[in-house]
Amino acid sequence: MQTATDSVTSGPAADLAQQAGFATLDWIVIVLYFCLIGWIAWWYGRHQKNQIDYFLASRNAGWVVIGASIFTSNIGSEHIVGLAGQGAATGMAMAHWELHAWCLVVLAGLFVPFYYKSGVETIPQFLEKRFSARARMILSCVSLVAYVFTKVSVTVYAGAIVFQALLPDTFGTPQNAFWVGAFSTVIITGIYTVFGGMRAIMSTSTPQAVIILFGSFVITAIGLIKLGDGQGLGAGWSELVEQCKVNKESFALWRPLSDPGFPWLGILIASPIVGLWYWCTDQYIVQRALSAKDLVTARRGALFGGVLKVWPVLIFMIPGMIGWALHQKGIIALPPKMVGGEVVAPIDGDQVFAIMVKLLLPVGIRGLIVACLLAALMSSLASLFNSSASLFTVDIYEKLRPGRSPQHLLLVGRVATAVVVALGIIWIPVMAKISGGGLYQYLQSVQGYLAPPITAVFFLGLFWTRINSAGASWGLGAGFVLGMIKLTIQAFFGQGKIESPALLAQIGDFNFLYASGVLFLLSSIIVVIASYMTEPPPEEKIRGLTYGSIHHESATEIKASWDFGNKFMAALILLLVGTMYIYFSFWLN
Repeated sequence: MQTATDSVTSGPAADLAQQAGFATLDWIVIVLYFCLIGWIAWWYGRHQKNQIDYFLASRNAGWVVIGASIFTSNIGSEHIVGLAGQGAATGMAMAHWELHAWCLVVLAGLFVPFYYKSGVETIPQFLEKRFSARARMILSCVSLVAYVFTKVSVTVYAGAIVFQALLPDTFGTPQNAFWVGAFSTVIITGIYTVFGGMRAIMSTSTPQAVIILFGSFVITAIGLIKLGDGQGLGAGWSELVEQCKVNKESFALWRPLSDPGFPWLGILIASPIVGLWYWCTDQYIVQRALSAKDLVTARRGALFGGVLKVWPVLIFMIPGMIGWALHQKGIIALPPKMVGGEVVAPIDGDQVFAIMVKLLLPVGIRGLIVACLLAALMSSLASLFNSSASLFTVDIYEKLRPGRSPQHLLLVGRVATAVVVALGIIWIPVMAKISGGGLYQYLQSVQGYLAPPITAVFFLGLFWTRINSAGASWGLGAGFVLGMIKLTIQAFFGQGKIESPALLAQIGDFNFLYASGVLFLLSSIIVVIASYMTEPPPEEKIRGLTYGSIHHESATEIKASWDFGNKFMAALILLLVGTMYIYFSFWLN
């Protein structure tokens, strides 16, 4: 296998490296993009009157805007950078997390009627209606911790890696480029989120979705053409398949039970738990559906987001695999993975996408794709900031200081957004030290410890009327503590770390996929036991807030909102996901 150094000093990679560099046209495209985003934030920021305007865009959004906002909120720079990195490093192993479009069918078909009919502004607020204020407070605090220390930090770190790869010498050194990228994107995004609110986020989501999809399709196509020696997309794809077949054990979608990282049984256990939590119960995503003008629109918006969600495997993960194959052929050069000054892997997967942009794309298009990356980063961060601020304002501050005016709550929301921005900046140095295993895998493993108790409480609460406030509170609290214990032990104990006592080392090395399943089972048991040890929930905590009751009270309206258009999109999503599973299950045979 060729080394990065050999590839740079001679051959096609050297020629590409000499041609790479940002031209004036690239900078013009990027500057125009930022000017447009700034103008939109200013324009919509003028019309913020209260917290409903700021957090839910006045509940008047259309289904295209909702779906595009769901997609762009999910697809941040950590997806574009991290998914390409996982494609280069582990092939299709983590594609299961990006084939979660079916979870949006569950959101639209099952959860949206509960959220929309209850009139809540946040998901923790729904938990208060179904259970108690204590359950609401626990979920709010857990969600805020998760946002600041996983999503915000990972997204910012991924954006900084993009700057480091694309502009290594622009600010003196690659390290300077990293920090300039991290701080500038966080601050600019924070400013436009503080002033623009949800209206600005959702108004920019549709053009950002178009840019992201277009840019990723372009780099996929150019990469395949280069890989196929200019013979077309088909030849490039055939070459990619042949190269992956040679390394089948590292690129297959399904891995044997003996695989230490991604055994197929662990995938089947953990992936749905994380997917259903993220897509159906996380404020970050569901907040978009809550901004719909009616129930039909809310469901259709969620489904349109699912249609868009089908594509990330093809346009983000596959480019990473193409980058790996181009590196193998010596067409581009990928740097080795360095941790503490030592090489820990032949290539640094997290830099694959940015290096492909830098080396393969022509002037002008390169600037557009960088704008695409910045669009993904800013959209994802903006959604994070806004959702975090809404959780704090509505679920914590308003509970502690009731009776405040809408204008006062709007101000608190903006201050809370600014605080989240500051916390994201503070966490960057720590994130830079603990993300050595690959951004996307790190993100999914941490979420695998946060998701199980929340998923358990929501599903048990919706389908089992006997589940009460005590069960929900104990399940959420104990599940969160157990997940953080596993994460802490994993950070310090295990093979190559502290190996004594042996029990802690075994817990640290216990596969994160199986750990998610164990946490889900333990959380469910705690919820059920605590519920049966206390009084049944009163009637008002069940009426319209469990599956049987809401379909009894609002059956006609709910059935009417599941119209032909929504049924068609749901069927399309399931067909596309099923087709991709069938193809990639056998593509290397």
